[in-house]
Amino acid sequence: MSTSDKTSIGVIGIGYVGLVTGTCLAELGNNVVCMDIDAEKIEALREGQIPIYEPELPELILKNRDRMTFTTSLADIFDRCEIFFIAVDTPPTFTGDADLSRVFAVMSELPGLSNKHHVLVMKSTVPVGTGLKISSELARQEMANIDYVSNPEFLREGSAIHDFLNPDRIVIGSRDPGIGEKVAALYRNMKAPILKTNIPTAEMIKYASNAFLATKISFINEIANVCEEVGADVCVVADGMGHDRRIGKHFLNAGIGFGGSCFPKDVTALKQIAGNSGYHFQLLTAVIEVNELQKRRVVNKLQKHLGTLADKTIALLGLAFKPNTSDLREASSIVLASRLLGDGALVKAYDPVAIPYAAKAVRGILLCDNILSVVKDSDAVVLVTEWDEFADLPLEEMKKVMRRPLIIDGRNFLDPRKVRAAGFTYEGIGRV
Repeated sequence: MSTSDKTSIGVIGIGYVGLVTGTCLAELGNNVVCMDIDAEKIEALREGQIPIYEPELPELILKNRDRMTFTTSLADIFDRCEIFFIAVDTPPTFTGDADLSRVFAVMSELPGLSNKHHVLVMKSTVPVGTGLKISSELARQEMANIDYVSNPEFLREGSAIHDFLNPDRIVIGSRDPGIGEKVAALYRNMKAPILKTNIPTAEMIKYASNAFLATKISFINEIANVCEEVGADVCVVADGMGHDRRIGKHFLNAGIGFGGSCFPKDVTALKQIAGNSGYHFQLLTAVIEVNELQKRRVVNKLQKHLGTLADKTIALLGLAFKPNTSDLREASSIVLASRLLGDGALVKAYDPVAIPYAAKAVRGILLCDNILSVVKDSDAVVLVTEWDEFADLPLEEMKKVMRRPLIIDGRNFLDPRKVRAAGFTYEGIGRV
């Protein structure tokens, strides 16, 4: 069968998850139809313009451009694809529940589009129980030609391409094992265990995984806070803990707290799922509280050295919630900047990638285009995102243009000895 004769795979919702999913499915040899309601985004993609920053993504789209089609028409998906993925955003509502309006907007368009058999694969992170509700709704509307499968994503922004093509595991939840096998066949050439389960279990695996990782981060941040009181170094403590195979080294980096499009949303949603079922998830309440307080501790460190922050100039190094992404959703920089502005400080910021995306996400701060311009005339620098560019700061030049040589290392990324040797006052998170 030639490439042009192969049945296409559909992807609905071309954000971070959808675009990476579609591109990687094309890399695996499939024809892929990518659909989004944002006409400007689709037109830009047709012209080769990538709307997000993700390493390796532009090159992979270019490589597979003959296998990828971009459209705003859901009918195109149904005309060409037996299997289609839903990868729309599910942001939090004001109650903490996941907003499923975009999911159900897609569902509302399905009746009457096709009489052929289709498999709807949910990539979006949805609350436990959503899949069974959707399956029941499909049955109620007599759409027996559409089967439902849960196939949660475990992609990390900044390494999403690698994560998709080299997964730790592939989770497939279905009511019909035969339908689950159809989706599993898409991953047949990957060297990863495929976990086949029912739909609620697949949904819970996603939430439980993110909640556990967020718990590790909040735990090590609490340890860091205790280290500051007793004179211990959290970096050495974390290294010592990580050598224990039962604990592992990952996600034991103390700092300013977690952010991004997944952890804050998914932890809150899981807490809400538990609450809606009558169970009070006390541990996750503490995880959320610790994460929020970490930003305040950075403000407290600044106040310890500068006194009142009114009319002080604070420079933020990094805006994205993590390196190698342009994503500012739930970024620690946004919360920190808002608190500093509320205390009357002038806030400046520089990020190697996120500046073009920052104007819509943050207001009231001065965006700069390099390290020296952001630290000029500043009373303190806060390292917020551990970009590689910041590993070797021009400390001598920085000291000449700053009002005060003070660095708060919110990611424990810098070498304290080197920073202090350059004449700076240095504070990390739980470091000596």
